[in-house]
Amino acid sequence: MVQAPNLQQSGRRRVAAIDIGTNSIHLLVAEVDPELSSFSVVVAEKATTRLGERDPHSGDLSAEAIERAFRTLRHDRDLALSHGVEQIVTAATSAVREAPNGRDFLVALQEQLGLEVDLVSGPEEARLIYLGVLSGMAFGDQPHLIIDIGGGSTELVLADGRDGRSFSSTRIGAVRLQREFCQQDPLPVERRSFLQAYIQGALDPAVAEVKAALRRGEQPLMVGTSGTAMALAALAAAEDPKPPLKLQGYRLSRERIDQLTARLLAMTPEQRRALPAINDRRAEIIVPGALILQTAMAMLGVQELVVCDRALREGLIVDWMLRNGLLGDRFAFQSTIRQRTVLHLAQRFGVDRARADRVAAHALSLYDQSRGLLHHDEGPGRELLWAAAQLHTCGKSINISAYHKHSWYLIRHGELLGYSESEHLMVAAIGRYHRRSLPKKRHESWQLIEDRDQRRTVTSMALLLRLAAALDRRPAAVIATLQVRSRQNAVCVDLEPLAAAPGEPAPDLSLERWSLRSCAEVVQESCGLGLRVPEP
Repeated sequence: MVQAPNLQQSGRRRVAAIDIGTNSIHLLVAEVDPELSSFSVVVAEKATTRLGERDPHSGDLSAEAIERAFRTLRHDRDLALSHGVEQIVTAATSAVREAPNGRDFLVALQEQLGLEVDLVSGPEEARLIYLGVLSGMAFGDQPHLIIDIGGGSTELVLADGRDGRSFSSTRIGAVRLQREFCQQDPLPVERRSFLQAYIQGALDPAVAEVKAALRRGEQPLMVGTSGTAMALAALAAAEDPKPPLKLQGYRLSRERIDQLTARLLAMTPEQRRALPAINDRRAEIIVPGALILQTAMAMLGVQELVVCDRALREGLIVDWMLRNGLLGDRFAFQSTIRQRTVLHLAQRFGVDRARADRVAAHALSLYDQSRGLLHHDEGPGRELLWAAAQLHTCGKSINISAYHKHSWYLIRHGELLGYSESEHLMVAAIGRYHRRSLPKKRHESWQLIEDRDQRRTVTSMALLLRLAAALDRRPAAVIATLQVRSRQNAVCVDLEPLAAAPGEPAPDLSLERWSLRSCAEVVQESCGLGLRVPEP
């Protein structure tokens, strides 16, 4: 029997979030680490309940939809409580807020299931989606334009790494448009043209608001969240020669979205349901969803979309952390996302933090002192080197034998938020090649990195990590500083021991010098340079 972690002893806390949407109900159980100001997903479930299938005359939530929702929410409540959550935060969106009996439905949920549900407005829904994306992507200095196509509404958010500029919600969604405009399937050309014009008219105010909030010369990155964007990404990825392990960070050009939309429009419902990349329920509503995305990209002049698998439910967790004083500032939280996700993963696999910090410090010192000598990186590799240094021993949690290979697997399959798919692969490969053999064509870890410049970065950063790890021979710190010099077609590394306590001899670094010299052959093969480690 698997034992649940002692949350009280570890200081971690568990909270659940439930998103009651027009098409689906999502449950997320998260474990929050107050020390790192981060959270990890313990349980994630989705049920297609179609609350948006309302009575055509009264607009009420139908009795069948309410029954489906109650069954799902009772299950979600019991599952969340079984994981020891201290609170279940729940939000209902467009289907419930627009239905005349929506508030009666929420009262019944509180009376019968004990669930207190926030009925969020459109702009508040947009804000929560934004918080969810903040928890999963590094914005940097580039403005991000988030589009979330739900069952009953579409949210548009414009934000950068310092501020949220525009939050809007439009009453068009995949389920709503399917119900109102797609009685014939495939859509006749005239009906399709009418639907596209309707979508454009509905999006006009939100698009105008976004354009007004953009500064001169800015080119925002468009981020797609939730069902439609993820489904189109899944369809595209299934056709790639090497499909990605995860869709987070997957990029779709506008041209490819246009091609996918044209294919979907020409298909019968049976043909769409036969597509292995999407489920039957998504196949029913993918066409109107794709038309919303296609139209929005055209109106905004955006040429590319990157998908994010975090949205409103993760936003509910971030909002709970903010309200409970576990985050001082949502933008400070966002700006350190890459560092926090690495430390969270290291903690998960029991990495010795003190030793990892020392190796990272040695690696960055080598990086800063050896530019133009051991590497020619102009900056991007430094952060990848730090991440790999923090995680390079995580494979020891599986087996100390060939642990660098286990480290590659764990990093590769772990969650590194804020990193692109290619960066994620590079961090894993740097950790993989910090010891033993250099990269070989037959290695999967090398085959997955196809770009020549990225391979060059991995090779040089892995060499620096190899040297830094060679200096980590003992549990206690013994090295104060290291100095890198170029000397007669060789790189020379001088080591200075830590100052000794009064009356004690300075640490003997002969073990570290011997370990560093053992890397000479790899340095010669990688850089064509000798390696010298002088005695004191």
